[in-house]
Amino acid sequence: MVVRLTKQGLEKLQQELNYLKTVKRREAIEAIARAREKGDLRENAEYDAAKEAQGHLEKRIAELSDQLSRVDIIDESRMDQSKAFIGATVALKDMDNGKQLTYVLVSKEEADFKAGRISIDSPVGKALLGKGAGETVEVKIPAGTLKYKVENVSR
Repeated sequence: MVVRLTKQGLEKLQQELNYLKTVKRREAIEAIARAREKGDLRENAEYDAAKEAQGHLEKRIAELSDQLSRVDIIDESRMDQSKAFIGATVALKDMDNGKQLTYVLVSKEEADFKAGRISIDSPVGKALLGKGAGETVEVKIPAGTLKYKVENVSR
C-alpha cells in the first residue's frame, strides 16, 4: 500500500528515522552494556528492560523504513487549488456554535491534531475531501453530527 505524504511529512519521517538510527540506537546499546556489567543476565531485570526497549526501537525503525520505501509525494501543483485535498489548509465555520476552525489535511502518518493537522482518513478529513469554499459538510460521529461550512481552501 502506497504511503501518501507531503514534502514536509516526508522530511519529518526521514528525520525521525535518522534520529532513531543514530542517537537512540547508540543509547540502547549503551543501556544493554551497562546492564550486562551488573552480573547474571538470567536474573537481571535492567538487562531485560534494556533488551525490550531495543526491540521496540528496532520495530519502529523497521516500520519507518517500510513506510519510506512506499512513499508517494503529493504534487500540490497538480491539485485543484479550489478543493480540499491532501496538503490543503481548510478554514471552517462550525454551524452549531459559529466557532472558526482551521485544519491542514494530511496522511495518517503526518496527523497531529494538536497542531491542526488531521488525517484524510479521519471522519472530518474524509468529509472535507473534494469540498470547496461555500460548501457545507455533515460528519457523523458517535456523539452526533457535526456541521461545518467551508470558508476557504488554500495551499
